[in-house]
Amino acid sequence: MRPIDLRSDTVTKPSLEMRAAMAAAEVGDDVLERDPTMARLEGRVAELLGLEAAMWVPSGCMGNLIGLMLHLKRGDRFLAPAQAHVLGAELGTGAWLAGGMPEALAWEGGPGRPSPAQVTRAAGAPGPYYTLRTTLLCLENTHNFAGGTVTPLAEHRALVAAAKAAKLAVHLDGARLWHAAAALDLPPAALTEGVDTVQVCLSKGLGAPMGSLLGGSAAAMAEARRLRKMLGGGVRQGGVVAAAGLVALDYLPRVAEDHAKTRRLAEGLRGFGVPAPEPETNILLVPVPAVAPAMAALETAGVRALPVGTAVRFIPHRDLAMADIEEALRRIEPVGHLLRGA
Repeated sequence: MRPIDLRSDTVTKPSLEMRAAMAAAEVGDDVLERDPTMARLEGRVAELLGLEAAMWVPSGCMGNLIGLMLHLKRGDRFLAPAQAHVLGAELGTGAWLAGGMPEALAWEGGPGRPSPAQVTRAAGAPGPYYTLRTTLLCLENTHNFAGGTVTPLAEHRALVAAAKAAKLAVHLDGARLWHAAAALDLPPAALTEGVDTVQVCLSKGLGAPMGSLLGGSAAAMAEARRLRKMLGGGVRQGGVVAAAGLVALDYLPRVAEDHAKTRRLAEGLRGFGVPAPEPETNILLVPVPAVAPAMAALETAGVRALPVGTAVRFIPHRDLAMADIEEALRRIEPVGHLLRGA
C-alpha cells in the first residue's frame, strides 16, 4: 500500500519540469560575479514581495537567522508570537547566533497573532543603560503551529504600525506567505507592507527541492550577503537550484488548490466524528485524546502525519490530488475512533 504522505508540504519531489530546468540552467560563480539564474530568481521574488532586493539562502532557518542578525545586537530583546518558528523550531539560533533575548507574546489578537496593544506594552519605553532594549518584532504569516492561520491585511498593518511607533524593526517569517496571500486573495506584496525584512520558502508548498529567499532593502541585502557567507552559505553555481525555484513560483496560482484539499480533508474527518477545525490554509491541526495511539493507527492505515503538541498535523500539498485526499479519508475512517476519543 502506497503511503499518503501528509506530514508536510516539504515532502514534495521536484517535478520533471524542475529537473529539466535544473539540468539546463545557465550558471556562474555567485560568490565572484553572481550567478545569472540566481539573479533572475532573486529579482523575481523581490518584485513579488514589493521589496528592493532579495537573496537566496539554502533554508528558511538561515533566512530567518540572517534577518534577525541584521536587526539585533547582543543583548537586545525581540518579540514574537508564542510558538513562532523562530522561537522553538530553529534550535535557539535567535539567541545563540543573533544574540537576541526572545520574548513570546500570547495570542491576544487571535490564533498565532499578538494584538497591537500587546506589542506596545511589550516594547515598553527606553530605560537606563542596564535594562534590556527591545528592538525587533518578528511576525509569522501563516503561523504554522497555530494551524496555518492567516494575519489579515488590516491586522498586519496595525501590528507593523505599533512596532514602528515603538521604534522596533519588523522581520516577517513568511515561509508560507504565499498561502496567506492566496487565502486573502491578495498579492504577496500586500502582506509585506512596512516590514524591514521577510523570509519566504520555495520548498514549502511550491515544490522546490530546497531554498528560501530573504527580502528587504538593497542595503540590507548587501549586508545579508556578508552574513550568509559568515554562516557558511557562500553559493557557487547556485543557478542549478535557482532554476527549480523559478519553476516553483509558477505554482503560485494553484496554491488555493491545496487549501481546497485541506478543507475537504477536514470536512471528511468531521463526517465521521473527528473534531477537525475549519482550516484557513493548507495546515490542519486535529486535537486528539492521545497522540501516540492516533499516530500509530494512521501509520498502520497508510496515512502519514506529524504530532504537534496534543494534536495531529496534516498538510496537503501539490504532489497529492483530491483523489488522494478521498483515499486518505477512506483509510482513516476505520481508525477514526482513535482520533475522536470514542
